[in-house]
Amino acid sequence: MDAEGMVASITADTDARTGDISLGTVLPGVGNAHSHAFHRVLRGRTHADGGDFWIWRRQMYGAAGRLDPENYHELARAVFAEMLAAGYTAVGEFHYAHHRPDGSHYAAHDMEEALSAAAADIGIRLTLLDTAYLHGGIGQPLSREQTRFGDDTAERYLDRWFELRRRIPRLGAALHSVRALTPDEISRIVDGLPPDVPLHIHLSEQPAENEASLATYGVTPTELLAERGALSSRLSAVHATHLTDRDIELLGAAGVSIVMCPTTEADLGDGIGPARALKDAGATLALGSDQNAVVDAVLEMRSLEMQERLASGARGRFSPAEVILAAGAGGYRSLGWAQSPLEPGGPADLIEVRTDSMRTVGSAPEQLIFAATASDLTRVIVGGQVVVSDGVLASGEEPAYMLARSLEAFS
Repeated sequence: MDAEGMVASITADTDARTGDISLGTVLPGVGNAHSHAFHRVLRGRTHADGGDFWIWRRQMYGAAGRLDPENYHELARAVFAEMLAAGYTAVGEFHYAHHRPDGSHYAAHDMEEALSAAAADIGIRLTLLDTAYLHGGIGQPLSREQTRFGDDTAERYLDRWFELRRRIPRLGAALHSVRALTPDEISRIVDGLPPDVPLHIHLSEQPAENEASLATYGVTPTELLAERGALSSRLSAVHATHLTDRDIELLGAAGVSIVMCPTTEADLGDGIGPARALKDAGATLALGSDQNAVVDAVLEMRSLEMQERLASGARGRFSPAEVILAAGAGGYRSLGWAQSPLEPGGPADLIEVRTDSMRTVGSAPEQLIFAATASDLTRVIVGGQVVVSDGVLASGEEPAYMLARSLEAFS
């Protein structure tokens, strides 16, 4: 390992040296390619009365309206700590709560700085996906609850993005959705961003989005992105649940990353996306915890295969190796990393899995992800340093206590 926490080389040398860490069964660190940290506030509070995505979204706006730089920093520290303990060594924070609730600007990118400082303090690798969110729906202004998300125009978003780039170590970008940006705004932002910056977008999570796009533009959201030059290997399409065969063909041919969020898609009743078909078409799969109703990297991995089984009626739609590749290499690629964890030149990030728990004992090592949960992670390592041991941070802090304390501001 080099001084930057990257893998210098991999050898078969078994002689222990001073400072070496002796490990058991390990997996590459998992890249959480899609997170909304503040959605963690809603866990266990939105499940009793039925409804759908659109009803849940109203509750989400209520949580967003209560954020400020101080409570968001504490909440993000706690959520990022939970992620580390659950096996996520890197995270892409899809961030759009930029301004004060009335839309007025903070003096110094306070909300973005709060997230960046929280990640640095906890020790998780953050790619901040600063999000353009200009409309409340196709042909609709931002609602009162959405006011703090907006930048008025694509040009003002880009101006703020470039200012922010001087402050945030790993800054990516995001288009919220084709509902939140006009086709011209999509083009201006895609053309205005540096070409090497990772770009994310929510895509076809709900049939209503497809219906509105077809009614207004005469094309699906994927076809619209293709027309506007947005489809490329730097793009990550989140969810990609309700796609046509042509959509799948376009996304695969462009080498787009597809970020599946199985636990969120199940929780919100979104549907099951065509993950196997997208991979076969040429897309790269990644995983995300999204609304953080579940934060468990191992369960998210397993759920990728389980959703495919439910949709197809067949087992083994993804091999264990394919699932691990999506979680590690796929997630890191989506977040802008050129090399994967645990490969030469890539981050020295890994998770150690217990093989003798009541869940994992007797499992074939290569199939542990279909038996274990995050409770079976003994150590999490980022940049060659142990950041979590048996669920406790290296600082001695316990994520459950941190979460309880930070959630008091939202109770």
